[in-house]
Amino acid sequence: MGKFDRDFITAAERGEVEACFRLGVSYSTGRGVPYDLVAAHKWLNVAAVNGSREAVNWRAELAQEMSAAEIAEAQRQAREWLATHH
Repeated sequence: MGKFDRDFITAAERGEVEACFRLGVSYSTGRGVPYDLVAAHKWLNVAAVNGSREAVNWRAELAQEMSAAEIAEAQRQAREWLATHH
């Protein structure tokens, strides 16, 4: 992972909405980060809670490809992240 990628992830971890959205999309496609639907859903949840309409739509589409257990885990991770970053 290059410096740009680390900076991008750092921006998402700071809660920057656009970075959270883009990180979610990246995890959903495997571009620049490993393909991981749970991580994708988590970051799209964080972006959606912070006002990203795009994230709401991506998350809904992504959820159709996930099991109930995967969605529950992603939601748990998002709640945990939000509890420690808000």
